[in-house]
Amino acid sequence: MPGDTVEFLTVPALAGVRHGFCTRRGGVSEGLYASLNVGLGSSDDRTNVQENRRRAVAAVAPGAALVTLHQVHSATVVHVTERIFDDARPPADAMVTATPGLALGILTADCAPILLADAHAGVIGAAHSGWKGALADIGPATVAAMAVLGARPDRIVAAIGPTIAQRSYEVDAGFRARFCAADPAHEAFFRPGKPDHHQFDLEGFIAARLAAAGVRTVVAMGVDTYPDEARWFSFRRTTHRAEADYGRQLSVIALPS
Repeated sequence: MPGDTVEFLTVPALAGVRHGFCTRRGGVSEGLYASLNVGLGSSDDRTNVQENRRRAVAAVAPGAALVTLHQVHSATVVHVTERIFDDARPPADAMVTATPGLALGILTADCAPILLADAHAGVIGAAHSGWKGALADIGPATVAAMAVLGARPDRIVAAIGPTIAQRSYEVDAGFRARFCAADPAHEAFFRPGKPDHHQFDLEGFIAARLAAAGVRTVVAMGVDTYPDEARWFSFRRTTHRAEADYGRQLSVIALPS
């Protein structure tokens, strides 16, 4: 699987900014991490991870400085104005900026990467949303932080990248109860599964919360990370196989240079 060409997906609605949802193809890592593993928290060789991160940014936003986070499944958003080196990554799950030259990067392996932009205002954001962050409203929190920098929610375009799909996301009754306790209307994002289990629509839930925050253009890409091993890392797939570790893919957004 290692190779020279970094593969990434784009969304036409985000055409005004540089962006890409990278697959696992085009890196130098091997084995479980083949090949574009960008996870500093993985047990992959750090030299390989750094090269993979360099390749990903060079493909999506050449010349930009990558900024990532120590993702902790929170609703914490940070305003980034300069490069943050890897060893100083803040504990948070979203970033916003109006500074050209910065590539905001989100790492995922089933959780949803969200890339956001108000191209007219020159404000972008990037968020990591697993179920905890989704329930805590990391998406709307990112929209609010962008508004502080001059973005307007009705002008923001939000794209929800490759994430685990409802058909692949089995949860227990307690999980569903937690969401419905927060709001009975959340029941709409669950469908029956095997006894005492349900299938959760993480992507649909995130899209609905962004729309409720005033975002008129929400693109749900509908790409399931779980079944397509050739293109995507998946924490749940790794767990089901009892593998020792897993890689992470990178989603990037940057203002025009």
